[in-house]
Amino acid sequence: MDEKKLKALAAELAKGLKTEADLNAFSRMLTKLTVETALNAELTEHLGHEKNTPKSGSNTRNGYSSKTLLCDDGEIELNTPRDRENTFEPQLIKKNQTRITQMDSQILSLYAKGMTTREIVATFKEMYDADVSPTLISKVTDAVKEQVAEWQNRQLDALYPIVYMDCIVVKVRQNGSVINKAVFLALGINT
Repeated sequence: MDEKKLKALAAELAKGLKTEADLNAFSRMLTKLTVETALNAELTEHLGHEKNTPKSGSNTRNGYSSKTLLCDDGEIELNTPRDRENTFEPQLIKKNQTRITQMDSQILSLYAKGMTTREIVATFKEMYDADVSPTLISKVTDAVKEQVAEWQNRQLDALYPIVYMDCIVVKVRQNGSVINKAVFLALGINT
């Protein structure tokens, strides 16, 4: 589809949008259509034949399964295609995936700003009208904590010819109040 046709289609569709809620609903519908089309294309590639064409093997389409996916504009209900032998592993939206990964970065950003898991849950409910469990928030932040701990405990070189050191004072939440803390930074260059 060329840009001129796309702009004409967008102009036609925009006529029905009157409020922000209309825009969010339209965005969710567009996301749903795009993701479902991409998932169907993935299944076609996996099976090696188009829908309703002669089969090249014993594996065929086997309907759809329904899943709720949390995205930037709220929750969308997806129909994910299945194959009869259950060998299809979608890459765009993986099995058991319940949110688009951009949400993880938003969760981490809110957590880094000092919000508790319950405050993050309330923020997601208010912003996206989406029910995100405190357990999910904890899983996302715990995964990052593990990566940070791994990085902090890595083996360092014995000698660094150049070392830069600096300090920055940041506000952090500690025991329910905001205090100033000094963060010392050291950068060692070994080449």
